[in-house]
Amino acid sequence: MSLDDFRHEAFDVLASTNAECLARARAGDAGLLWITAGRQTGGRGRRGRPWVSEPGNLYASLLLIDPAPVADLPSLPLAIALAVHDAVRAVLPLDAPPLEVKWPNDVLIGRRKISGILLEGEPLADGRRALVIGIGINIAAKPGETPYPVAALSDFGVSLSPEELFARLFAAMAETLALWNRGQGVGAVTARWRSVACGIGEKITVNLPDRSISGYFSGIDDKGMLMLDQGDSGILPIAAGDVFFEQVGPRDE
Repeated sequence: MSLDDFRHEAFDVLASTNAECLARARAGDAGLLWITAGRQTGGRGRRGRPWVSEPGNLYASLLLIDPAPVADLPSLPLAIALAVHDAVRAVLPLDAPPLEVKWPNDVLIGRRKISGILLEGEPLADGRRALVIGIGINIAAKPGETPYPVAALSDFGVSLSPEELFARLFAAMAETLALWNRGQGVGAVTARWRSVACGIGEKITVNLPDRSISGYFSGIDDKGMLMLDQGDSGILPIAAGDVFFEQVGPRDE
């Protein structure tokens, strides 16, 4: 997989770049298609939350068709986070706060969320499966009243256009997906992810669809699952959930 394998279509305004990718998939698109928009009127975040889409930020979605066997897909969010991390790292000043990834794919600057990533998939009528990777990166503006701290690149003196940042993301994603290699490169991806991970050893709460559980973040396993240390109850592997830090600093020994 190389840069030449990917296509890109840019729009001034769309309801949702993810929705546009899914419509293309239903119409028979072969995938490896990027859709970007200067503004979205119906952007979505995880669990159906609205995604504020102010002009000046980056809104991009990538359509993949049958990207890997289903059993190998859980590690894909980690690879996507690495691509976003690499794109942001390329433009962030060296004296900025730490640039890290919170499991599975939230990119943070100084513990403040800089991007949103939403994966959506559906089976197609012809038997193929579409997977869309939606990515929003705060460049000039950031949402208000969020359940977690947020930031924009402009907070750290970064001034660039969404098109310039997308060029970085376009290249970084091609490189990272080649490393991931349809799930066969999960070892290399998890090793790189650990090197930029946020909060290993810290106490966290993980919000699941039906409950919240707490423990210490002991890292990820070789498939990318979060390993939650619950003390006497042992280590609980978690495939998906929203992570919130309960304290800054390592656990008490």
